Amino acid sequence: MSTATTERYTVISADCHAGGSHEQYRSYLDPAYLERFDEWRARYRNPFRDLQDDTRSRNWDDDRRLTEMDADGVVAEVVFPNTVPPFFPTGVVIAPAPTTREDYELRLAGIRAHNRWLADFCAAHPERRAGLAQILLNDVDDAVAEIRWAKEHGLAGVLLPGVAPNTLEPLFSPTYDPIWAVCAELELPVTHHGGGSSVPDLGRYPWTAAMYIMEVGFYANRALWHLILSGVFERHPGLVFVLTEQGSSWLPETLDRMDALHEAMVAGHFGGELGPSPFVLPRRPSEYFAEHCFLGASFPPPADAEVFHRIGIDKVMWGSDYPHREGTYPYTRESLRRTFAGWGEADLRKVLAGNAARVYGFDLEALAPIAARCGPTVDEVATPLETIPADATSPAFTRA
Repeated sequence: MSTATTERYTVISADCHAGGSHEQYRSYLDPAYLERFDEWRARYRNPFRDLQDDTRSRNWDDDRRLTEMDADGVVAEVVFPNTVPPFFPTGVVIAPAPTTREDYELRLAGIRAHNRWLADFCAAHPERRAGLAQILLNDVDDAVAEIRWAKEHGLAGVLLPGVAPNTLEPLFSPTYDPIWAVCAELELPVTHHGGGSSVPDLGRYPWTAAMYIMEVGFYANRALWHLILSGVFERHPGLVFVLTEQGSSWLPETLDRMDALHEAMVAGHFGGELGPSPFVLPRRPSEYFAEHCFLGASFPPPADAEVFHRIGIDKVMWGSDYPHREGTYPYTRESLRRTFAGWGEADLRKVLAGNAARVYGFDLEALAPIAARCGPTVDEVATPLETIPADATSPAFTRA
């Protein structure tokens, strides 16, 4: 490793977002759907602030995206979707599951267009981008076929949709075992991003937004205990699972609660009047987490970083959430200084790059020349931030 790279950090964001424009998606869409797409597009109204002005080109403009990320000190990214794919009511991370066969078939065509766009987007800079393929859970066979396509075309993982209560089969259902099996077989990590797709319909009230903010984290976090406590990792020992943009401070207590529950189940008295559990894991839940799970910690404030060692320093991956308003851009260096000043260099290298490289397959040697040119210096990150930028919009600066 060169001296310049040793003095600088390699920074990989485990949470960035991108997507094609509607014109780009149209070129990737199955021709059978073009007429329907044109009708849908004519009625479309953009639901997101960050897609309504000049910032939207960050999602697909190679030159702009790389220039801004270089300036921000970020050399590589895990790519989640951002723009609204054909036939979707809103962004994929927050969209509820399709409820009719027609809606499902249209949306499946839409995510296939996105996945094909994403494969080309990542292939343009393969050392810097790891794309996550979208799937829908309505039809497991279709999902498995799309996962195999993703592997064949160089995508680095699978984005697991949320499942709101009383919609599709819950994530702990054996229905999804073929999905876990193919991801383990192909060594594709499954990543679950926080968002509204896991939240039940809260209705339209003046306080609905407040209820959503209070509950969205819980409904996203449920994926962890749904998979662990139902034995998914026991049945699929090669499966890797990532929770992204769901906070951090909740995790140690949750693992403790699951372990306590497991201890009671082993003793045969966990449920009171419910009686003994008919299913008991052979190992503690925290052991499955340690072996199979990772945390994508997006724009972590200092309080979140305080629990990283309790979670396991080999389990946490930093993320910028570029290009979202709550992301750290264009003040990633300042965010790192606020959150990580005083950290040891070895631990921080794991959180900023090493863990993401291990999970998503980045080549740190290939990234070294870019890091030597634009990565933040070790001394810079070690310098505490005294003044928060006046126009910073990320919770990394506003939370304790």
